[in-house]
Amino acid sequence: MANDEQERPNPPRRGLKKGLYLIPSLFTAANIGMGFFAVMASLRGFQILGSANPDMLLAAAHFNNAAVAIGWACVFDMLDGRIARLTKTTTEIGIQLDSIADVVTFGLAPAVLAYTWGYGASLTEGSDLHRLAWFLSFMFLICGAFRLARYNVQASRPRILAEGTPKVDKKHFVGMPIPVAGGFIAALVHFSPLPLIYFGPERARIYSGLLMVLVGLLSVAMVSTLRFSSFKTVGTKVRSMRTIILALSIGMLIFLYSRYVLLALVVSYVLHAVIARVASVFWRRNEAAEGKIEPNPVGRRS
Repeated sequence: MANDEQERPNPPRRGLKKGLYLIPSLFTAANIGMGFFAVMASLRGFQILGSANPDMLLAAAHFNNAAVAIGWACVFDMLDGRIARLTKTTTEIGIQLDSIADVVTFGLAPAVLAYTWGYGASLTEGSDLHRLAWFLSFMFLICGAFRLARYNVQASRPRILAEGTPKVDKKHFVGMPIPVAGGFIAALVHFSPLPLIYFGPERARIYSGLLMVLVGLLSVAMVSTLRFSSFKTVGTKVRSMRTIILALSIGMLIFLYSRYVLLALVVSYVLHAVIARVASVFWRRNEAAEGKIEPNPVGRRS
């Protein structure tokens, strides 16, 4: 009997396998935590602006902390999915939890940050522009939620989609990803954390109008059919030292000049999709023009 117990193989280490499933969820939880922190820091900064003698520098520090938190959330959002794919621990609950986290961190938190840092304090409360600012912040949130819902449906049930719906492409996203839209607002605040009201009433209203236009454009871009690179294959297979050197260089530049580099990266990412779309339109027009030169078949009316 003792020999049988000695020869019996050890049970599989199921605990280790279950532990691997928790790692992506921990990064997703960190994503939600950063979103909650960003909302609270934004509200604290807005509270300071509403005091009798507002400390603009202290309010700017809170707004900058909120923007930085959204930036860290972008890192956690990239890592949770990548780790899940590398360790083959992708689960349905993890996918749904990631979408909920993105709505909070990249939908609600940037909308609150844009309002508190920007047009919330510079526009007269109850005015038409102030109501429009409320509406645009809401549209940013709802468009981001719709963007995530559309992506989940395309990824889970691509065969029953209506005809004409863009197909899922692993190399591209259809519509601006919500982390990019939220990261755009965060990078803008990190670039200039002082609230817009700091620049005076007249300039603050002008800047608030420009910010409202930006929020509106980002909302439309999320539900558009523009194609954005996903970069999902980057980092999975390191083929040369150039990839590592490029990643280290960008990381060092962000560490040294985060205010400028982060905003430049987000703007470049957005512009590349717009330029690619415009180029594709001209390319199709040129192809159509060349096709019209061909003669009509015999017997067909022109």
